[in-house]
Amino acid sequence: MGNITLGRYIPLDSPIHRMDPRAKICAMLAVLIAIFFPAGWIGYAIIFACASLTIILAKLSFTFIWKAMRPMLMMLVFLFVINGLFLKTGTILLDLGFFQLYSDAVFQTLYIAVRLLLMVMITTCLTSTTKPLDMTLGIEDLLKPFAKIGVPAHEIAMLISIALRFIPDLIDETQRIMKAQESRGVDLKEGKLKEKIMAILSLIVPLFVSAFQRAEDLANAMEARGYAPGEPRTRYKVLKMKMRDYIMLFCANALLAGMIWLSIVK
Repeated sequence: MGNITLGRYIPLDSPIHRMDPRAKICAMLAVLIAIFFPAGWIGYAIIFACASLTIILAKLSFTFIWKAMRPMLMMLVFLFVINGLFLKTGTILLDLGFFQLYSDAVFQTLYIAVRLLLMVMITTCLTSTTKPLDMTLGIEDLLKPFAKIGVPAHEIAMLISIALRFIPDLIDETQRIMKAQESRGVDLKEGKLKEKIMAILSLIVPLFVSAFQRAEDLANAMEARGYAPGEPRTRYKVLKMKMRDYIMLFCANALLAGMIWLSIVK
């Protein structure tokens, strides 16, 4: 559980950290859309190279990105098993008599795994290089045009920012509760099914209590500072786009256009 890195801001001094959050969010959305175009392995290799270059420029380690991917490995294993059992097209790669593994089952799982890896790389790079406050300001500015049709831009941005901010805190709280329960003799790994369910309940109940307590403390702190949703507010920090931000947006959109072209001509 400590391997979950989504939402953890890493305070480093890099060109990616200094970029405008609006540019990073728009670039992330463009690349995420590009990932879902069937551009083939060449397209995925290009996106992987661009994502790796971004990670290097952000001074993040690939070990950190891998930690974000590890919790999803069990899901990929389960998906591989399901594809192996039910997808019966392509050439036979493994024949055990009672079970045949086809090439399409392997390739389908690999496609999903590569797409998932690329999405994790992009989203983790965004949350690791953008402060929660900057993320809130960026999302709010991007949603401002929709305020004319009644979309509460500031409230939505605040909710997303708070959710991302408290993911690491809830993970740390879960680890703390697990260690406290284990010190009292609760075994979360061994035992019968009923015992495991009771052990999980002993973990979930205090976690929910702690989460509600954090939410109440945050609400009281916001009220004490005069926060009122929907009221006009001034900003201490005003976002400004610079040349590097426009270059990043151009590269992201060029990548999207390239994936669309590859998916058409392949």
